[in-house]
Amino acid sequence: MEKIHAPRLITTAVFSALTFTIAPTAWADPVPGGSLDPTTIPKYASSLTIPPAMPKTSVLPGGIDYYEIAVRQFQQQVLPAGMPRTTVWSYGSVNHLGTFNYPALTVEAQADRPVRVKWINDLKDPVTGRFLPHILPVDQTLHWANPPKDCIDGSRQTDCRGRSQAPYTGPVPIVTHLHGSHVNPDSDGFPEAWYLPNANNIPAGYARRGSKFDQIPGAPNVAGAALFQYRNDQRASTLWFHDHTLGMTRANVYAGPAGFYLIRGGIDDLPSIFLPSPAPKEGDAAGKKYHEIPIVIQDRSFNANGSLFFPTNRAFFEGLNKPGAPKQFPDAGVLDIPFIPQPAVAGRSDVSPIWNPEFFGNTMVVNGKTWPVLEVEKMRYRFRFLNGSDSRFVILKMVTGDPTARPAASALPFWQIGTEGGFLPAPVRLQTLLIALAERADVIVDFSSLPVGTEVFLINEGPDEPFGGGVAGVDFPFADPGTTGQVMKFKVVARQSVDLSLPPQLLPLPHLVNLGPASHVRKLGLNEFESQTVFVTTLADGSVVFDRRSTTPFGPTSASLGTVDAAGMSVPNMWGDPISENPGLGTEIWEINNFTADAHPIHVHQTMFQVVNRQRLATDADGITTQPATPVGAPIPPEVWETGFKDTVISYPGQVARIKVFFDIPGLYVWHCHILSHEDNEMMRPFCVGGGCR
Repeated sequence: MEKIHAPRLITTAVFSALTFTIAPTAWADPVPGGSLDPTTIPKYASSLTIPPAMPKTSVLPGGIDYYEIAVRQFQQQVLPAGMPRTTVWSYGSVNHLGTFNYPALTVEAQADRPVRVKWINDLKDPVTGRFLPHILPVDQTLHWANPPKDCIDGSRQTDCRGRSQAPYTGPVPIVTHLHGSHVNPDSDGFPEAWYLPNANNIPAGYARRGSKFDQIPGAPNVAGAALFQYRNDQRASTLWFHDHTLGMTRANVYAGPAGFYLIRGGIDDLPSIFLPSPAPKEGDAAGKKYHEIPIVIQDRSFNANGSLFFPTNRAFFEGLNKPGAPKQFPDAGVLDIPFIPQPAVAGRSDVSPIWNPEFFGNTMVVNGKTWPVLEVEKMRYRFRFLNGSDSRFVILKMVTGDPTARPAASALPFWQIGTEGGFLPAPVRLQTLLIALAERADVIVDFSSLPVGTEVFLINEGPDEPFGGGVAGVDFPFADPGTTGQVMKFKVVARQSVDLSLPPQLLPLPHLVNLGPASHVRKLGLNEFESQTVFVTTLADGSVVFDRRSTTPFGPTSASLGTVDAAGMSVPNMWGDPISENPGLGTEIWEINNFTADAHPIHVHQTMFQVVNRQRLATDADGITTQPATPVGAPIPPEVWETGFKDTVISYPGQVARIKVFFDIPGLYVWHCHILSHEDNEMMRPFCVGGGCR
């Protein structure tokens, strides 16, 4: 990975009367979180859960595999046995008992064979039929789904910025997005296509559906559900499904609803005998051994009662929510700081009361278990990694010995054979595995040379803060080696299975199709904003006070996407602004200019693209891109693991990232940052393929 620059410093603070003190963090400091100290959670006490295959409801005429999948609330043993269970949400088949699990069971699909899913919002009490409120705080002052239609501008519409500072307690909207799917717009899970559960106590005046809700043409219109159909006319690949509701995706996904969706077969797949196998399939007997395993890595924090911790107010980011902090800030007369929609020093406040710019949990959860262990035979395994966190980039290594030693020497290499869009052109041998939010890495690890009893630790050398590129331990501190720096453990046991797979370096991976010449170059920008209404002053003793006379902003308020004009100047756009990306059918080059301090994983719906290159931009002393955006130096080729098809690309600070994108389905879609806290607060934009979108 090329060195970029050190990312911006994350600060902590201690609130005292009318002041708070700022101090830099270090990797040895615990990541803040809930009331449960992560160092008290036993590591490697739980076996890794390998998600079974999701059972089908039926097969429809025309050979369409049909599923009825609901989101429900339940309790699960996420923490080790003997500790409290955790209330979570996740998906399961309504026709099959025992299939609700966090993460969800895996949908196994075949290339060119459609899958139809009735996605059911079942977030209601199974006895009374009354809706269940969210288990996490939801900020109503963002531009969000807003079923109460309580808009800050006084209008009565859905999908607007709300005016209540209180956490939302009403029925929960959801809409499922199959991430990476080549799909028609009515089944993409557009963020304004949400819907409420079919509960018997929906408050009067609430919208039951978002402004862009639509069913498959001609399909029955069912309350509390949506019917989506997936074409699966794409390469064999690792997809995943998760919630995508406008302005509350971070909270919905953090509660648990996500699962793998694997497309197999077709001309872009390999015979299973070439690869480590088997993988779970429908109808498997209990106890079957698997050598292809999907692995989703997420960071979470917990309370002592086992519940998920998620910030209840903006004070979490600034470090103001310390014990003894006053409930009100006397000068402002509102909670801690003058939040939206209260009047601030000048004009109206622009700081939301609950939303936080990023979230980093202090515990690593893998396939729904904290720091699990997996027994592996002395043979090759295929792991399909997914980073399903909110804000955390991970840099993975396989090590033996002390898992807290930093820097750690890699003990086993990863052979990466695929990314989001299927197989790479050739296998790539890597000692570390950088995975951004929503990226997938299809890898083979060979345990055959290790003695029985060897313990191999999957560790994380990524930072406990926003990532900006560079080298771990040099450009940014390692994740806390005692907590977030460890992910899971593998324990080598004697081989009991036959391994017919090829050595990974000999795999004849399928040929990639060339996307052809681009008809248009589209210049885009990434932006972030600090408060323009709430200001602070640093006093001589280092403490900080809110000060209406100051010009120092309180902190970040949102991030956004936008365009770059002909002069190279950034033109930020908000979610509700008119559509500015109107590609026609065919191929374009998208140039994504990063004007922020951090790296952002950018996801484009409908399509799989190819990374063309990156190039440095002129920057200021802090490494921030100056305007007009000015490329300097030679283009930087894609990383070796980026040479296949992708649906998410890392845009580094101080650089322009160029991708070649092919569009072939007309309609309305979105592109966005996949840091969920960014996506939820304006860092997402609609785009219209072919024109005529409403």
